[in-house]
Amino acid sequence: MEEIDPESLAEVAYGIFLVFLNRELRAHGPHLFERVEQGTDFKADLCEIFEHFQEDYPPLAAALLLRPGGIDTIYAGILEGEGILPSKTTRMYWITQDAPGPASWGLDDEQVGKWLIFVPPDGADEAWRKVRDETARGLLGISAKVSTAKPNPDSRDERAVIYIYTRDWADETDVMRVRKRLRDIGFVDRLGYKRNIETYRGEYSEEGKKVTYYSA
Repeated sequence: MEEIDPESLAEVAYGIFLVFLNRELRAHGPHLFERVEQGTDFKADLCEIFEHFQEDYPPLAAALLLRPGGIDTIYAGILEGEGILPSKTTRMYWITQDAPGPASWGLDDEQVGKWLIFVPPDGADEAWRKVRDETARGLLGISAKVSTAKPNPDSRDERAVIYIYTRDWADETDVMRVRKRLRDIGFVDRLGYKRNIETYRGEYSEEGKKVTYYSA
């Protein structure tokens, strides 16, 4: 069995811990991004949540603690925007924000689709804040994510990309409701919408093949 690089494991562990942290914080109050942007001291909560993470995922917790500074370093990084804003995030490729509601939506992955927004790197933070906040309020789709400043070997574009997911690509009313809301918050240029099913078929990479399902 191939040995896992400790640094790679630490990066994977970090992303999983941030999801775990946000979920636990949200169960008792504001989102992680809200606490950071409001200047709230949540270090005691972070330490307590990390103990639970350590109980549930010992190898991942151990990988996180290999970095100098341990929890203090993790906390300081989050306060500086790591995992909060795309321009400040270098430890993971994506930041995700889910809409409110139960963790399990009973989704059919092949029915899910997404609007795509491409923005220059220096506009990514502002664009993400708009999409993130609307998603957190339940006013857009089921989830959203943004690419970060971590160099991604799979990326073909220097721009940042934001995905806004909807539950069912066949539900044109809901898809266009989300598009209208995006216009309302400032995204007025024409956008493309793609279905997950094309991703699973590997059709995004085929040159000359049209994979945009809606354009509006």
